[in-house]
Amino acid sequence: MATFEFRLPDIGEGIAEAEIVAWHVKVGDRVEEDQQLADMMTDKATVEMESPVAGKVLKLAGEVGEQIPIGSILAVIETDGAAAAAESKDEVPLADGSIDPTPEQEAAIPVTDIADEPVRAERRAEPEVEARQAQASEERSKALASPAVRQRARDLGIDLGQVKSKDGRIRHADLDAYLLYSGGSVSARGSVAARQDETVKVVGLRRKIAENMAEANRRIQHFTLVEEFDVTSLEEARQMMNRDRGDNPKLTLLPFLITAMSGALADFPMLNATFDDEAMVVTRHGSVHMGVATQTPNGLMVATIRDAQSKSVWQLASEIGRLSEAARTGKATRDELSGATFTISSLGPMGGITSTPVVNPPQVAIIAVNKIEEKLVPIDDEIEVRKRMNLSLSCDHRVVDGWDAASFLQAMKPLIENPLRLLS
Repeated sequence: MATFEFRLPDIGEGIAEAEIVAWHVKVGDRVEEDQQLADMMTDKATVEMESPVAGKVLKLAGEVGEQIPIGSILAVIETDGAAAAAESKDEVPLADGSIDPTPEQEAAIPVTDIADEPVRAERRAEPEVEARQAQASEERSKALASPAVRQRARDLGIDLGQVKSKDGRIRHADLDAYLLYSGGSVSARGSVAARQDETVKVVGLRRKIAENMAEANRRIQHFTLVEEFDVTSLEEARQMMNRDRGDNPKLTLLPFLITAMSGALADFPMLNATFDDEAMVVTRHGSVHMGVATQTPNGLMVATIRDAQSKSVWQLASEIGRLSEAARTGKATRDELSGATFTISSLGPMGGITSTPVVNPPQVAIIAVNKIEEKLVPIDDEIEVRKRMNLSLSCDHRVVDGWDAASFLQAMKPLIENPLRLLS
C-alpha cells in the first residue's frame, strides 16, 4: 500500500487560498478516480475538487469554513498500487503544520466524520415533549368536526383535543363555549409553535457576502436617490413583444431597463466607473459591463453582462437567463462573476416601494428596481390609472455628486417612459 497526498491546486490567478464549503467524503471512505472530494470557494466562484487516484481516505485537511492555502495538502488517500509511493516517502507538513504520522501513530488518531457534523448539531426534542406532542396529535385526530370547524379552530389556535361536546362531535357552538370559559388559555389567531434555536455557521458564499457588505459600508460614503417612473407604455410594449417572440426568451423589464441605463451612462461616465481608493484613481469605463444581482440557494451573486450597451433587449434577455442559471447551479466562471462597472438589482414583484442598495466596490453606483404599482395619476385634467415604479440609485459620494445622480435618473426618464425611443 502507498499514500497519495492530494494538494490544493492553483484554482484562480492570484489566489493564495480557498475556503472549504463542502466535503463529499469523510475519513475512511473509499473513493474512485475522478470522484468529487470537496467544493472549494475562491471569491464567489465554487470549484469542485476531484480525486486523481482511487483508494481510502486517510485524512482531510480541515472542516467546512476553513481557509486552505494553495499548494497545501487537502486530502491523504491510501492507494492500492505503488504509483504514489515516491511522493509519500518524505514527511510533508499538513495544512495545520503537523507531520504525516507513522502507521502506528495513524491507528491512534480518532476518525473525524465531517459529514456527520450537521447531524450532531441538530437540536432534538426531549422525550417527554415528544410524548406530549404525540398524545395531543392523537386526541386531535380522534375529535369529530367539520372542515369549517377545524379551520376555525386552527385560526383561533384552539386544540380540538381540549374542547368538550355533548355527543363527541365538535360544532361552532362548542368552540364559542370554549372561548368563553377557557380562562385566557386560547392562543392568538394565527399563532404557531415556537421553533427551537438554530446555530448556523456562516461559511462559503454567505461569508463572502458578509465580508463584502461590511467592507462596502466601512469604506463607501453612500447616498441614495429615488425617482418614480411611468412604465405603462413600456409594459404594453413588453407584453406585445412577448406575444410574438418566437424562439426568443421571454422578456422581463430588466432587458429594457439595462438598455435605458446603458444609453444614459454614455452621458454620465462618472457613474459607470470604478474607484481605487488606495491609489485615489477613478477609472471611467467606455463599455458598460452590467452586473446583474442574482439570488441563489446560497446567497446573492452578481453575474456580469459584457458590453451591455451593444446588445439588443433579446440578447440581454438571453444573457440574463444564461448567467442566472449558471450562478444558481454554481457553474458560473470567475470571469462571469467579476468585472462589472455598474450593477442592477431587482426583486421583481417583491421589490417593495423603495430600497437602499449597497454599492459593490470598486464600483461607484448601483440601481435597485422596485415593484410596479397601479396609481391614480392626473394627466391633462383627467385622472388615469397608470403603472408606476420607483428606481433607487445608490452612489459613492466620494466620487459622485448628487447633481450627477439626479441628472442620470432624469436622462433615463424619456427612454423608459417612451419605448419607441428606447428601442430605436
